[in-house]
Amino acid sequence: MKVAIRGKNIEVTDALRAYIEKRLSKLTRYFDDELDAQAVLSVVKDKSTIELTCFVDKIVLRGVETNDDMYAAIDLVIDKIVRQIHKHKTRLAKRFKKQEAFHPEVLAAPVEEETIEVVKRKHFAVRPMDVEEAILQMNLIGHDFFMFFNAETEAMNVVYRRHDGFYGLIEPELQ
Repeated sequence: MKVAIRGKNIEVTDALRAYIEKRLSKLTRYFDDELDAQAVLSVVKDKSTIELTCFVDKIVLRGVETNDDMYAAIDLVIDKIVRQIHKHKTRLAKRFKKQEAFHPEVLAAPVEEETIEVVKRKHFAVRPMDVEEAILQMNLIGHDFFMFFNAETEAMNVVYRRHDGFYGLIEPELQ
């Protein structure tokens, strides 16, 4: 297990590092493959936040939690990742079936199967625009995200409003 931990406005102590690694070891029982994790700890106005991203094969599990206590936030984010594994256990089992790297038997509790159903489709005309104009359009319609054709890259992009009040840009690439 490889773990990269860094802090923003907080010093990552040995105790915090050991606690995160101990809690992350809970995830290794679900996978044979090497688990890589990145944790970013931050403190803003007495609120502790942990952003945890775990990589297993080509699977990305991500969780963000905020709490008054950093240790409680760590517990909450690990529980969130475990819930993601339980929620997607069927898909994960299919993906890892050939490799036998995923252990579905660890997930003893029966989970109700989710059916994926598209309940609404939208069609809209797109015109080329830059990122700033897309953000303005997103704010005008009051959404948290906006898909647009980026005139600079000549590709479809998505801008979105982040929890911290800033904006993000998704630029898909074919693999």
